[in-house]
Amino acid sequence: MATPRSVLIKQSDYAHLMALLDKADPQGDSLLFDELDAATIVANGEELSDVVTMGAEVTFLDVDAGESTIMRLVYPEAADPSRRHVSVLAPVGAALIGLRKGEEIDWPVPGGKLRRLRVTDVRNACAAQGQTVE
Repeated sequence: MATPRSVLIKQSDYAHLMALLDKADPQGDSLLFDELDAATIVANGEELSDVVTMGAEVTFLDVDAGESTIMRLVYPEAADPSRRHVSVLAPVGAALIGLRKGEEIDWPVPGGKLRRLRVTDVRNACAAQGQTVE
């Protein structure tokens, strides 16, 4: 069973993501919309060092396969698979945004199956560069 979770989104990220969804295919981006719809919006200055936010480097475990992956969550225009920069509009990006270290989610994959993902580490973009986390 997945760990109980509460999706946390910074106010500025929420506004930017909702603007993206206004222009996107509603059918294809329903997972992100559902995540944002259920999210708790937090002030931009609140520290979210253990939360997957935009720009964060996240390590997650595919519990079913036992495989660990590291990626950076980015806006669509910065997506680059060769650098492991994954768009928040991609299914795995939408699944992970707002989760805390240790939380899990059942992620839909092609064929109608679900994979269990667990966040094992989060490095905020600013913290990784030695800056204060916004």
